[in-house]
Amino acid sequence: MRLDSVLLQTMTEGTPEEVWLAIIDMALKIASEPLSPQNAVSQVAGRDNRIGAIDDFLATSGWELWREFGTAVERTSDRLIGWWKEPFSSKAVLILDGLSLRELPWLLQGAKARGYTLLDVRATASELPGDTNEFAHALGFSGRSQLQNNGAPLTHKLMPCKTETTDLPWKDCAAIIGSFANWVFWHEWPDKKLHDAAGAGPGMAALTVDVVAHLTSDDFWNFLQVLATGRRLVITSDHGYAASGSFPDAETSAADFLKSNFASGRGKPGTEPAGDFLPPVAMQISGSHGDYLLALGRRKWKSKGGYPTLTHGGLTVLEVLSPYIELTR
Repeated sequence: MRLDSVLLQTMTEGTPEEVWLAIIDMALKIASEPLSPQNAVSQVAGRDNRIGAIDDFLATSGWELWREFGTAVERTSDRLIGWWKEPFSSKAVLILDGLSLRELPWLLQGAKARGYTLLDVRATASELPGDTNEFAHALGFSGRSQLQNNGAPLTHKLMPCKTETTDLPWKDCAAIIGSFANWVFWHEWPDKKLHDAAGAGPGMAALTVDVVAHLTSDDFWNFLQVLATGRRLVITSDHGYAASGSFPDAETSAADFLKSNFASGRGKPGTEPAGDFLPPVAMQISGSHGDYLLALGRRKWKSKGGYPTLTHGGLTVLEVLSPYIELTR
């Protein structure tokens, strides 16, 4: 898939901020196109390929842009913290763990069909690396589990609120929400399903079918109705994910390097050298969470037990962008 000529010109001539804005606009445009339940598997796979052209550019010609990602793109955590300070009388945040831009159309279509008003639709940046703990730390939590049963300390950055984290069915989640004005609700889906489906085989297809079942269900939208009634509601995620099962195999020397450093993952802490590959296959990234070596671009390699077909923590567009939707009833 070729890059749009206007986007390509911006990517080669623009400032890092202009380039990342153009990349996000294009990814959001592709990801927002309507989906149909009957053809979702093939439609989602087609979009992955289209966004893959951006990843290929970033991995072969524009890899230095990743050094600017952390400062050029607004982080989800920063936007949430700023939004929380707005003088709304009641507000709620729903964090769907691992939700990517691929799932955005189901939320947009469902909200429109059920009479919600969409106040903001955008893509924001995960932490680097794009993992759950780093996002929790950015919000002032020691980890996701700290939110369970309103157990978060009174020092986090989304105060005052009640908190919850769970993998309960949506119907049971709705029963948890009481009359307290502000809520931060972190659900472990779809990340839990993502890892369950990540073994050898059609992981992306299995996850897509599961996504359709969840995000078009009455139980999910009834839960949203309870959460949004009387409240401004933001739906977002801590990170996206890579459909790594469809990535091409890395060349032998690169595969050996990636396997020795990442095993079946996409990143590791520390200042390990990124190797002498040109273009690079990994990058050293330093940020608020420390120094990390992160896998760059769309490559997979052999690892013990087989490289997972779905994963996150590396440097591709759909791993590091999250949907950010603000809506109200």
